[in-house]
Amino acid sequence: MKQRSLHALILAGVCAAALIVAARASDEEPQALSKEQLAQFDKGATSIDVAAYPPGLQQNYTVFRQKCSLCHTLSRPINCVFALPDEWSRYIKRMMHKPGSNISPGQAKKIYEFLAYDSSVRKKAMFDDKLSKADAASKADAESRLRDILAAYPQK
Repeated sequence: MKQRSLHALILAGVCAAALIVAARASDEEPQALSKEQLAQFDKGATSIDVAAYPPGLQQNYTVFRQKCSLCHTLSRPINCVFALPDEWSRYIKRMMHKPGSNISPGQAKKIYEFLAYDSSVRKKAMFDDKLSKADAASKADAESRLRDILAAYPQK
């Protein structure tokens, strides 16, 4: 009887650990995209007209173009389904760790700020739709992050 209890306790611990690992992975990784989705994104627009963006974000667009085009087409992030700041944050962190990306933390911040701002403008309908479906904490976080970006890059 004691051995069964010990086995049940060990099994419960293993299950709990697996749930924790799965929860952390889902928090850190953006939604997996299929090869078909990526191929579709790659067929879309290859650049963004940033003439109306704040000057600092126009400079960040240059960093985005230089770094992100090393590993994939620029069409992929331009046309993908990521819109909220946390989606971009997770995706960029993942890209930083890819071999050959050579994205420094400072460059990653510039890319993140550009993509988060761009999504709130160019992908406004998608951004608003995702924001409306987010829980209160996620919604407040996204709005706060965007306010911080707008404060750091005022329109001239």
